[in-house]
Amino acid sequence: MEKEETQMHKLSDWLPISAKEIKYLGWDSIDVILFSGDAYVDHPSFGSAVIGRVLEAEGLKVAIVPQPNWRDDLRDFKKLGKPNLFFAVTAGCMDSMVNHYTANKRLRSNDAYTPDGRSDMRPDYTTIVYTNILKELFPDVPVLIGGIEASLRRVTHYDYWSDKLKPTILHNTKADMLVYGMGEKSLIEIVKQVKEGKKLSEIRNIPQTAWLQSEEPSHLKEHPETSWLVDHETCLQDKIKFASNFRHVEEQSNRWIGGHLVQKVFDNWLVINPQYPPLEEGEIDKVFDLPYTRMPHPRYKGKRIPAYEMIRHSINAHRGCFGGCSFCTISAHQGKFIASRSKESIQKEINEITKMPDFKGYISDIGGPSANMYKMKGKYLDICKACKRPSCIDPGICKNLDTSHLALSEIYDIADRHPQVKKAFVSSGIRYDMIFAKGHDTQDNLQYMRDVIHKHVSGRLKVAPEHTSDDVLSVMRKPSFEMFKKFNEFFNVENKKAGLKQQLIPYFISSHPGSEKKDMANLMLETKKLGFNLEQVQDFTPTPMTVATVIYYSGVHPYTLKPVFTAKTKDEKLEQRKFFFWYKPEYKNQVNRELSEMGMQAPTKGITKNPLPKTSKKRKKN
Repeated sequence: MEKEETQMHKLSDWLPISAKEIKYLGWDSIDVILFSGDAYVDHPSFGSAVIGRVLEAEGLKVAIVPQPNWRDDLRDFKKLGKPNLFFAVTAGCMDSMVNHYTANKRLRSNDAYTPDGRSDMRPDYTTIVYTNILKELFPDVPVLIGGIEASLRRVTHYDYWSDKLKPTILHNTKADMLVYGMGEKSLIEIVKQVKEGKKLSEIRNIPQTAWLQSEEPSHLKEHPETSWLVDHETCLQDKIKFASNFRHVEEQSNRWIGGHLVQKVFDNWLVINPQYPPLEEGEIDKVFDLPYTRMPHPRYKGKRIPAYEMIRHSINAHRGCFGGCSFCTISAHQGKFIASRSKESIQKEINEITKMPDFKGYISDIGGPSANMYKMKGKYLDICKACKRPSCIDPGICKNLDTSHLALSEIYDIADRHPQVKKAFVSSGIRYDMIFAKGHDTQDNLQYMRDVIHKHVSGRLKVAPEHTSDDVLSVMRKPSFEMFKKFNEFFNVENKKAGLKQQLIPYFISSHPGSEKKDMANLMLETKKLGFNLEQVQDFTPTPMTVATVIYYSGVHPYTLKPVFTAKTKDEKLEQRKFFFWYKPEYKNQVNRELSEMGMQAPTKGITKNPLPKTSKKRKKN
């Protein structure tokens, strides 16, 4: 067995992952066994650790089986036997197909959530594979599925990698129940009812859960907020009707308290209960204050887990994102409304980080899905509770939204004053429109941005304009590129004032729905004028449960049902992508010729004044 002592922790400080550890703890049985597609890192940024610790806090004996071998005699699935209550399955922190494949459907060479970045430690469609194995081996034991893969595939969805519409993941897994979104409250209530003797298949009253049943849920017809979706088989035949479903799914998912969603799936009925309201400060603090070791399990000693290396000295200050970007899955999983931790909880985590043996004085990030949404909410919550808008800041910032950055500035001050912290950086992306939009460009907000530039940038600051064409940005639900220009000018002025040579790193997407060749040519010219040689770029990747993916598959916008052009073939995508790299020899002549054909002026030769670093890391959107 692994050595009992690991730096400042004992082996028993982690949740057990082997039969030897179960014996070491003196357990004669296990209440819940969690199978995860990720390595086990006991840190609040890793979903399996959060699930395990939440269940443990409810008095359960919980074990984790990380990245079980599904190719051999399935001994990893058998080694801990049957749990007293149920199996739980999660694919991990990413959808397994996004984890495995690029936008061009090429197999990735590494997996950030696996020791040493190995890319072969989880199967495609992980949740389905794991659950089917458990159902075959232990047909009498209920299985609960959750995590981002299950969450985003809870209704009929387009799967880019098979180029097919697929039914709810409950159909292919035969799981007893699905928990969607950030499911701590659902898990606690499930445990409570299971302890009372109820089976998962009998529990039907818990928010943020879904299941399949053989009978039509006719009682829900009495609920005025219930959305009766077009059935799965009709969706297979009619892309427009599939698209029409999505508006109901997104609107209900982004409400303070939504309604039920019901869909017929072949001979069964899918029922999705509404979500819980956003976590209160005390509730989210409780999750982050659980006894995480903040380290990988000792099994991985001497191995590097890339995702952990990125976040081990970082702090997640809040959850949720009200940006509602068309290509992003965050709001579909974490929700539109922001759940923020208290200053005291964040300060406690800062203290814990500074005690870590490898801490050198630098906090790598204080942020969240977007860096600067901490504590932001509606001025009048009753308005928010009735709202169905998918975004609070598109097409314009809601008049009811309080965009003050003062609370976040206080968090930065707490970190700055800590005697063991040399520097606290902001690595999460910043929504600059909430700082530079008319009416929100207050002195407090501008001062926040100055402080970030002067004190919290590690040399490069990430922002995501995504495109330069207003038509494309409208489809993306992103602000006009003129807003980025304003921010870029502010950044350069403040850099000069501080005597710094920091770089602004803008992210862009090619082949997004709505983007045509002329739009990409304009993107090239606009960014060239600003002095950028683009490297932080990616092709659009359709992921389940986003507006952009529905457009990609159906050809229409789900809110208007009007056609939207999308580059889909390999040639069409390359035709757009090459404009990112106009300065490379292999593209230069072709780009210049096509610019001339479109009546546009080719960029001049020479090195730009502010080129970006040439190391490129593609983003993963979920």
